[in-house]
Formats: sequence, structure tokens, C-alpha cells
Amino acid sequence: MSFPSETANQTYQAILEALNHLIEVVAKLRSPDGGCPWDLAQTPETLIPYVIEEAYEVVHAIKSEDPQAIAEELGDLLLQVVLQAQIASDQGHFSLKEVAEGITEKLIRRHPHVFGDLEVTDAEEVRQNWEKIKAEEKGETPEMPQLLSRQLNRYHRTLPPLMASSKISVKAAAAGFEWENVTGVWDKFTEELEEFKQALETEDTTHQQAELGDLLFTIINIARWYGLDASAALQGTNERFIQRLSKMEGFADRPLTEYTLDQLETLWQQAKKQLNH
Repeated sequence: MSFPSETANQTYQAILEALNHLIEVVAKLRSPDGGCPWDLAQTPETLIPYVIEEAYEVVHAIKSEDPQAIAEELGDLLLQVVLQAQIASDQGHFSLKEVAEGITEKLIRRHPHVFGDLEVTDAEEVRQNWEKIKAEEKGETPEMPQLLSRQLNRYHRTLPPLMASSKISVKAAAAGFEWENVTGVWDKFTEELEEFKQALETEDTTHQQAELGDLLFTIINIARWYGLDASAALQGTNERFIQRLSKMEGFADRPLTEYTLDQLETLWQQAKKQLNH
């Protein structure tokens, strides 16, 4: 067995000191004696939006390929982990120690080809072993993880709705829940659109929500048929909208709320033309 070099040990020590400092700062923020009122008011539930937001900020930073931005956003996400653990510790449930020990043990257990004697040939075999070990941990038989409903429910529980729908669509199609050709998908879209319109006119909000969901799911299926990423498409639209709005504000000589709808349309077209999209 090889041992870490002196330089590596110094690096580990510096990392541990930085993490300890962060833990101490968060503990102080949560302290009833001189802590921060906002941090003291937080619960695991109130912090959920921040966990999601910070995770997306990390993704955005990674896509920007800016190391400084990535490091900063990873720090914000790490804060959410430490803060959740601190709140749990305050409530007597668990601490960051249990969080770190749990994930470490899981990594060792699910990598027997690294920490044990198992031999593998490629990444696909690693993935298969991972899924097998994961199933055994949950007391499942080899057949149980293959149940389509279990796979789809995992996407539903753990992913943002748009991403989950895309995953569900792909898995369901692979299992045979698929149209014979793209014409069938477009027919389904027309059907769902009409049902949504009817619901808006005659049904209650619950039914309207259901029909809207059906329509959105069909659009995601259309995207899949044409090899398009629904999440990326919507993200691109959001970015273009904001860019055009920013241009409009640059053209305007007063707040946009003081313009008529026709005037806003003129500014919108100017912005669209200048941005060339």
C-alpha cells in the first residue's frame, strides 16, 4: 500500500482546516447565543428552494467553464449541506459526521473493484455492479429493480418535473409504450390540446392542471421523437427572453410599464433583430 506524500498530507490538512472553519461559522450562525435570526429561523423544509437553486447555479457555472465561478457556486452548495446537517444536529437527529461517514461507506461498498478483490473490464460493468449492490442494500431481488414502475417512480421523486418527464418518456418508449410513427404523436398532441381547451372552459382548477400536464408530457414526447432536449430548449428560450428584455430596456427612455402593448412589441422586434434571434 502506498502512503500519501508529505505534500498530499499538507493539502489534506489545509482542506480539513477550511472545512472545520466553515462548520464553526455555520454553528455560530445557528447559535441561540448571538447567532443570526435568519439562520435560526430556517428549517430543512424552508431551505429546499435554496438547495435546488444552488445546485442549478453549480450547473450553470460548470457550463460557463469559469473555474472561479464553479468554485464559488460549489461553496454555496456546500453551505446548504453543512447548514442542513447543523439543523439536524440541533434537533438531535444526525450531524455532518454521520453524513460524511455514510457516503464514504457507500462509496467503498459500491466500488469493490477498487477497495476489494473484484475485477471489472469497463465502465458498463462498474455500472451494473453498482446497481446490483444498490439493490442488495435495499433488500431487493434481482428482478425487482427491473420493474418499470419502480424506475419511473425514482425519476418522479428525484428529478425536476421537466427532466423527470423526459426520462420517463424514454424509459416507457423502450418498454413498448410507443407510437408506431410520429403522426401518432402529433394526433395525441391535437387531442390533448383540445382537452385542455375544454377543461379551461368547463372544468375546475384540478382538472385543468391535469390536462395541462398531459399536454406538456405530449410535447416532451414530440421532442424525444425529433431528438430534442426539452429542458435545454426551455432553458434557451428563457435566456433569449431575458436577453431581448435587456435590449428593450436599453432602447427604452422610460420604464417599460409606461409603454403601450404596441410600443412594447416594437421594442421587442428591435431587440430580436439586433440579437439576430
